[in-house]
Amino acid sequence: MTWLVLALVLVVYMEVVTPEFILEYDTRPNRLFIDYLIYPQEVFSMLWQGYKLAILCAVCGIALAYFLGKKLLSGGLLSANTGATGTKLGFTILMLLVCVLVTRSSLQHRPFNPSMVYFSNDNLVNSLVLNSGYSVLYAAHNTSSEAQASDLYGRMRDEEVIASVRDGADQSGVPFESDEIPTLRTHRASYQGRAKNIVILLQESLGARYVGSLGGENLTPNLDALMEKGWRFSNAYATGTRSVRGIEAVFTGFSPGPSRSVVKLDKSQSDFFTLASFLEKHDYFTQFIYGGESHFDNMKSFFLGNGVEDIEDLTKFANPKFVGSWGASDQDLYEEAHKQFLALSKRSQPFFSLVFSTSNHSPWEFPDSCPASYTGDRASRENAVRYADCALGEFIRKAEKSDYWKDTVFLIIADHDSRVTGSNLVPIDRFRIPALILGGGIPAKSDSRLVSQIDFPTTLLSLAGVSGKHPLIGFDLTKEVAVDKQRAMLQYGDNFSWLGVDHAVILRPQLPPKVYTHDGSHLLRELEAGGYTDEIAHVRGNALWSNLAYTKGLYRLPY
Repeated sequence: MTWLVLALVLVVYMEVVTPEFILEYDTRPNRLFIDYLIYPQEVFSMLWQGYKLAILCAVCGIALAYFLGKKLLSGGLLSANTGATGTKLGFTILMLLVCVLVTRSSLQHRPFNPSMVYFSNDNLVNSLVLNSGYSVLYAAHNTSSEAQASDLYGRMRDEEVIASVRDGADQSGVPFESDEIPTLRTHRASYQGRAKNIVILLQESLGARYVGSLGGENLTPNLDALMEKGWRFSNAYATGTRSVRGIEAVFTGFSPGPSRSVVKLDKSQSDFFTLASFLEKHDYFTQFIYGGESHFDNMKSFFLGNGVEDIEDLTKFANPKFVGSWGASDQDLYEEAHKQFLALSKRSQPFFSLVFSTSNHSPWEFPDSCPASYTGDRASRENAVRYADCALGEFIRKAEKSDYWKDTVFLIIADHDSRVTGSNLVPIDRFRIPALILGGGIPAKSDSRLVSQIDFPTTLLSLAGVSGKHPLIGFDLTKEVAVDKQRAMLQYGDNFSWLGVDHAVILRPQLPPKVYTHDGSHLLRELEAGGYTDEIAHVRGNALWSNLAYTKGLYRLPY
């Protein structure tokens, strides 16, 4: 009886917390529900600060389910006073058979899987057919078998996958040089002067919909002003919906896939290509600066194992003025970064630094020290964006007056948009992000080409004057990219989208692919997939590449 009561409590709990999860992630609880349980301090602090009502409802639901379940079951067939042993045994066997059928959920050849109930182009609608407990358990099962994740889209021979990736990455006919590292080639930087510093300012949850100069809300006046000073991209897209996916793209140039980000996977914790591991070989000092605790999302292990020499996180900040659930405020973060860059600029070697912000994240805690114009409820997403923008503007103005400015290439780019929701198979508009390159010697210009986060590592190396052999498949945006080559890869749950200039190919788990026209924001008209057979095969190869490269160790340096 105890186990049945606990099972009932778990089912009720999962359904009680589902509405709040849907509001945040536009789907029933899935892998995200369990991925972050290993970081209790950050998670519970965030929940307590921003979701007190949801916690109260969950506690009440658990208590009610426990007492009602215990009362109902204590007087039933499983009670100690139930009749003959034969009756108990028969009931037990019957319940076991029912459990097997319910678990299998199908009388067909194969047991149930979520794709059997996909009937809509809206992922939320599809997920509502399932119960939340099953959704989480199914996600946990898939997480435990990452190597088989590519089976979602159909099998291809390794040679076909590699050929697809090479074709998609081809630019100016630069040859690929290795079978052991299939995407390895020699990249010659456009800039041929003294090597420059590289700084990536990774902005938490800053979608294009918040940036006025990109047609969004007018919440980022500082970033909008900076857009006029540097190389701005109006058609840039994130590869995914989580921070580790953004880190994966801009720090390693690795393309997305249905498995978890390589930041979290075991085989990529060392000997995996990153900008830091490449630049370290070119006598760069490499660094990661983060306002929170760097162990979160396995970042510390991944960075230290792949070329980062120094990590400056909350544990090393000297007297931060404001610390919230996710760590020090963006102003504290940029103050630390500025201090680090001043010291590093006095050295004889160039430096690379990835600076990752935190303030624009629920429960939206930030200080009053930034003179931004807040409106309505102060603890809101919109006001958090205003604060993050204000802190960024302060830092850039300070950096412009420093000695390191003229010798540094800065990339300001978002990791992903916030709350990626929508009624399409892939909500394209929620993947569009701001991207801006500026610094000494970077001319002001606007670039409307379709670009992906994975294009920026290659581009930064070219602008900084660092040539060499590497496996990056992103384009060097300092050079021409043919219109038919321009693409963005978007991973939305288990759906993989290859976004071309005017149409998108979408791969779905264990279902036929779909092809749509699009306008850069929405999927418009479905096209006959039969007319895109070759392109679908090309997209499938690129979708399977990340899994192949990870499992077989194909994405690394040759030395």
